[in-house]
Amino acid sequence: MTLKTPFLLLTLGAMTLAGCVTPTTEENRRTNTGAVAGALLGGALGASSKGDDKLLKTVVGAGIGAAIGGAIGATLDQQAADLRNSIGDNRVSVTNTGSELIVNLPQDILFATDSANLRGDLTQDLRAVARSLMNYPNSTVQVVGHTDNTGAAAYNQNLSQRRAQSVASVLLANGVPAGRVQAYGRGEDQPIASNLSEAGRAQNRRVEIIIHPN
Repeated sequence: MTLKTPFLLLTLGAMTLAGCVTPTTEENRRTNTGAVAGALLGGALGASSKGDDKLLKTVVGAGIGAAIGGAIGATLDQQAADLRNSIGDNRVSVTNTGSELIVNLPQDILFATDSANLRGDLTQDLRAVARSLMNYPNSTVQVVGHTDNTGAAAYNQNLSQRRAQSVASVLLANGVPAGRVQAYGRGEDQPIASNLSEAGRAQNRRVEIIIHPN
């Protein structure tokens, strides 16, 4: 049996897996997508192995991968729901991409202009994020600062770094292990809106907490 046959069976199996469950919500769709992706990855590893039992390894690998991928997707769904329920400020958004969670904290609710000192009333929401990270320990966290393009690029880079570190310090102070957290700034390099308008610049001024499942 050639290598093409296990891959063909793997693809057909993944398509069947995707079609067996009709997603009723966006969260279910992401969970199913994670299961299919896991099946493809696990099956591909099995198909790339050597020996007469390659087909068996492909099927077993697909099954294990589907279980892991589906479990990760379900965990992200639950953590996203918990975060939305625990964060009090509705200007803070939680986005589940299917492979990670992004907690978007607009800069204007965190810091005064040109400052890296956190506003006191926002630390409660950051403590809620820290509690979530402690409740879901199998993840790593990136805290990323962003600015608009007003001012010098070097100044914006430094400011975004200091703001990311300020947010990360609250997570660390509330029990999140330092080994799970990275903080860095992107300055004005990764806008999510046009800098030609004040509304767009306000969207670009932000700190993102990106949660990656292990």
